[in-house]
Amino acid sequence: MNTARIAVMMPRFSRYGGAEGFGWRLAKALAEAGHQVDFICARAEVEPPPGVHPVVVGRFGPFKWLKVLWYALAAERARKKGGYDLSVGLGKTFYQDVFRQGGGPLPVFWRLSRRAWPRGPRRALKMLRRRLSPANWVSWWIERIQARTTPVIVANSERTRQWMVEAHPFLRPEVMPVIYNRPDLGRFHAADPVERAEIRSAAGIKDAQVVLLTAGTNFMLKGLRGLLQALALLPERYVLHVAGGRGAGRWQAYARKLGVADRVRFLGRVEDMRSFYASGDVFVLPTFYDACSNAVMEALAMGVRTVSSSSNGSCAFLPPENLLEDPSDPKAMALRIAAVISAPAPPPFQWPDWAASGMDAWVDLVEKLLREREGTEPA
Repeated sequence: MNTARIAVMMPRFSRYGGAEGFGWRLAKALAEAGHQVDFICARAEVEPPPGVHPVVVGRFGPFKWLKVLWYALAAERARKKGGYDLSVGLGKTFYQDVFRQGGGPLPVFWRLSRRAWPRGPRRALKMLRRRLSPANWVSWWIERIQARTTPVIVANSERTRQWMVEAHPFLRPEVMPVIYNRPDLGRFHAADPVERAEIRSAAGIKDAQVVLLTAGTNFMLKGLRGLLQALALLPERYVLHVAGGRGAGRWQAYARKLGVADRVRFLGRVEDMRSFYASGDVFVLPTFYDACSNAVMEALAMGVRTVSSSSNGSCAFLPPENLLEDPSDPKAMALRIAAVISAPAPPPFQWPDWAASGMDAWVDLVEKLLREREGTEPA
């Protein structure tokens, strides 16, 4: 195949953040496959990999809705001007040849995530603010254009594909490929007993303690409230370590209210996630909405028992007994965690054959589409 000129479009060119990290890796993989890659972004925050050229279009305005719209318009101008052989959209962009739906459609997110807030005035105010947000309406307008005009839409999980069809009933699921994120299996693999003991000792974990792990940025959405309530129902030897997030102070106060503050550690941003996973006994993500949690798949690759909700695209890799149907039910969560702890350790993680995943699958898809455009794809 001849070298192709490819545009990858996303507001931030960065390696921090799940979506941003995916965009960086995809651009790198396409360049390593021999293509010329331009990354059309509002701002570039990291050095590009060899063969990748950031095209910085900026993002103007004092309001979020204006910034979203400005970038979408500027990216479209750059895409047209570039005359690319293929364009891949990873964010709020009007037109592209391939669009990766990595976050799910906005209406479904609104419907499912509202359960993360307790019933009452706070939930009502949160939902009202969402409905009145100009940025949300601009985003939903762009999403509808993407769904109507993009030739190939790729979902990052089967759950995301189902949600896309729910939001856009005219879409045909059978022609919407699913490519899962794939953890770095060279980095995320089970620690041997000696390494695990050293990691736990360095973290100050006592031998008798059962360490629950969770991670995220939006703690309310990720179900931390219910997890803290579940912790209060579990024996004293159960402790919780929390990676990431913003505004830990209010959650520390809530842990004190529940009487479990001395059993919870808020670690902030964790750079060494491999050691974080290796230190724990169960990774718990009772999320109310997650298109496909990378953290769940990383924990599985590390050989850690893992519990998550059915509103998570990564739940496809969990057995039914490890699923939470209602992440707002702390009693059921506590029972599920205790049952998973008492069950035999899971076998070594093997990536399932049925799941297309990772950068190889993405490069194969892009090159298949390029061959079809050249008329060289076999019938």
